[in-house]
This record gives sequence, structure tokens and C-alpha cells, in this order.
Amino acid sequence: MQKFECDIVVVGGGPGGSMAAKYAALGGLDVIMIEKRAEIGAPLRCAEGVSKKWLEEIGVEPDPAWISAEMDGAIIVSPSGHTFKLDESHAGNEVGYVLERHLFDKALTEQAGKAGAKIWMRTAATGAIIEDGKLVGVRANRMGDEIEIRANCVVAADGFESQMARWAGLDTSLDLKDLDTCIQYRMANIDVEPNYCEFVIGSAAPGGYVWIFPKGDRKANVGIGIQGTKCNLGADPKVYLDKFIENDPRLKDGTVLEIVGGGVSTCPGMEETTADNLVVVGDAARMIDPITGGGICHACRAGMYAGKVLAECAKSGDFSKDALQPYEEMWRDRMEDKLWRNWMAKEKFATLSDEVLDNLVLAIKDSDIKEVNVYNLLKVIKDKYPEIVDEFESMI
Repeated sequence: MQKFECDIVVVGGGPGGSMAAKYAALGGLDVIMIEKRAEIGAPLRCAEGVSKKWLEEIGVEPDPAWISAEMDGAIIVSPSGHTFKLDESHAGNEVGYVLERHLFDKALTEQAGKAGAKIWMRTAATGAIIEDGKLVGVRANRMGDEIEIRANCVVAADGFESQMARWAGLDTSLDLKDLDTCIQYRMANIDVEPNYCEFVIGSAAPGGYVWIFPKGDRKANVGIGIQGTKCNLGADPKVYLDKFIENDPRLKDGTVLEIVGGGVSTCPGMEETTADNLVVVGDAARMIDPITGGGICHACRAGMYAGKVLAECAKSGDFSKDALQPYEEMWRDRMEDKLWRNWMAKEKFATLSDEVLDNLVLAIKDSDIKEVNVYNLLKVIKDKYPEIVDEFESMI
């Protein structure tokens, strides 16, 4: 068995892994990032929508090469068809892009390689190396060969189905209510607004929503996420999505070019994202917005924080849980309150009837809200329907 040594081994070549690898390498560390697939960013498992404002925060310049379409805003559609249209005057920097995600991911990995990280494709982690109770590396299969990669610290960035964190002893379990099952079609020959993302709530997507994310030239990602406990038609979101498309004259005669599916966590992050010689980032750490299901920006931020903290830990040679604590503090200070608030809102909204959701959209539509975000939307809802937010009023 071949054995390799490095300072940091990153498991997973998505946005979180690439950012961790980049910033650890920029800090002077010897980094190996492994990715089980043969291509970065493929197969696609993402609706590809992001806001703009966080790219500068992580040091990434927008590039037309990986931007499929730029959005002017979003449309929220109630169960009965009431709409609330958000443009940049209301949503500010939350307005964003629809990506070519595979090209975006490749660009981040290219940056990691430019910073000095080694990128190994077709290299799948198969287990943790634990000696005398200490995590000392990763077992992997590289192009059919079993190998060991020994490192001072492991970054678990292996996505929603993360095994690395579990192998290392962290609890990664999920309640079914904190899991959405999703399916998405890339469709052509459809007639939707080309510069507005659309979100349809209510019984069309129990516990979740239907999305339409335009990609230009009469194409769009059309998908659905359904709360795990509400999948009662054969536990198949495809049933709901096909019904929605059939009933929408803009979509019913469209052409499906691609189908992707998968799961999304909708909880407020893991209770612990570090252990001795281990950091967990992005989807693997459940850093996915419980309301929107979006996780790209959280993964990128967390990966950047992880890489910077690892570079500091290397100065003392201490990668213990205590030494890694600044990472916990950084991501929680930046994201945790919002994740918790959105999780509690998600829990409440999943119980509301179509009639109540109709009334909420009308209430928001008639409000004088200056900047639209979940926090401000909940404040508007509190004024008219205080009972809906009673349980988490302290977070508003």
C-alpha cells in the first residue's frame, strides 16, 4: 500500500473543500485535496442560484464564464397564485446569479491548485486512520489502488452524505423532518421571466417549494424539494414536480434536457464541527440554509475560515479540538443565528395551510418593507399574525 504524508488532507473537491485547500495552501501548508469523481462539479446536484454579495467576502471575482444568467430579483408565488415580486431595490445584494455550477466549482479548484494544493481526482476516501485514539489520516482508493494519506489534520468536505466526519466519531445523523428530498429538471423551450427566480410555496411542494431558475435562451432549472416527513405519494418528489409542470402552461410543453436529484439538510448546522485533528465544512457540517436549501456561500465561507485557522494552528503544531476552536467561533458568529432563525421559521411554515400561506404573501405584498430578507419578512408577519412567530420571537 502506498503511503503519503502532508500537513492537511481535504476530503471533497466542492466549494468548501476547494476554499479550505486554497487558504491552507496560501498559509504555507502542504495540502492534498482528494475528490472521488472524475470531474470537478459533475454530476450537477444543485439549483445553481446564488446571491452576489458574498463573493467579494471570500475573495472571488465574478466571471462571465461561470455565470449563466444575472437576476433582477425573485418572485414568491402563493398556493392560489398571489405573487410578491422582489427587485434589487427590495432585495439589494441578495439578488444574484444563476451559475454554470460545474464551471464555478472548477474555477475554485483551479484557485486551490494555483495556491499550491495538490488535487487528486478519482480518489475516494474509504475510512479514517485512527491510531491510539487519534485521527492521523485517511484511507482512500486512488484509481483502483488502496492508499494511505497521513496528515496533521483532516478537512471533511465530502458533502451532504459525508462519511468522513462520522468515521472520525462525530454525530452526523438527521431527523427526517430536517431532510428535503429533491429533484430538478433542466428544461428548454419554456416561457418564464428570464431575469427573475421563482419560488412556489404550499401544497405544490409540501414542506418545501418549487423553484424556477432561468438560465437564458428559454431554459431554466425547474425543481422541487419536499420535507422528508411529507413525502406521501410514494416518497417521490417527481410526482409533485410532474404535476406542477403539467398544470403550468409555461412549462407543460417544455423539453427536459437533464434530471438530477438528491437530498438537502434543513437543520441549523451540526452541534460540533471540530474534533482533534478534524474540521468539517459546508454541506458535510449541515451548513445549508433551512429555508432556501442554499449552501454554496456557507460552504465557501466555512472553507475559507477553516483554511485560515489551519494555517495558524500549523505555527504551533497544535491541531487539537481546542486549537481549532477559532473555526467554530468564526463560522458560528457569521452564520449560526441566521441558520437557527431560518430553521425555526421552516419548522413553522411547514405546518401552515395553503390558506394561511396565501394570506402571508398578501400581507407581505401590502407591507412597506424596505429590504427583503427572512428577518424582515418575519417582522412583517409578526405584526399581522403574531401567533406564527411566537416560538421564536426572541430571534426577530
